[in-house]
Amino acid sequence: MNLTYKRATLEDIDILVKTRIEVLKAANKLCVDTDMGEVERQSYSYYQKALCDGSHIAYLVFNGSCCIGTGGVSFFQVMPTYHNPSGKKAYIMNMYTNPKYRRKGIAYKTLDMLIKDSKSKGIFSISLEATDMGRPLYEKYGFIKMNNEMELPE
Repeated sequence: MNLTYKRATLEDIDILVKTRIEVLKAANKLCVDTDMGEVERQSYSYYQKALCDGSHIAYLVFNGSCCIGTGGVSFFQVMPTYHNPSGKKAYIMNMYTNPKYRRKGIAYKTLDMLIKDSKSKGIFSISLEATDMGRPLYEKYGFIKMNNEMELPE
């Protein structure tokens, strides 16, 4: 394997959006032909803004010229708390590795790069939402399950 890890730029938006849709379809167990047009348009707009203003960092993993993995982190601000006086937070998302390349450390390395980028920005409050398949990776890295969050359904 000839793997290259590349920090995404505006030139990579088409690849980022394509992999985002793949991730969402896989994570939500959606049919291949599910209409994701609106999500694609909104994702494109999101990447255009967030890659420019630094509120999102993404990595693409290539084997030669083929994109086989991705991962991203979004940065945001909340009210300061005792445990997070800066209020700065990072949310890991869009972690994906092509099934043919899984269990080779690709996702772990991508995750590590995203966490190092977050910490270099002084952000130590880092969270994510894990699928059953991804949970062992995140636990291996040191993430723990949170019990106190709640969500209001639509």
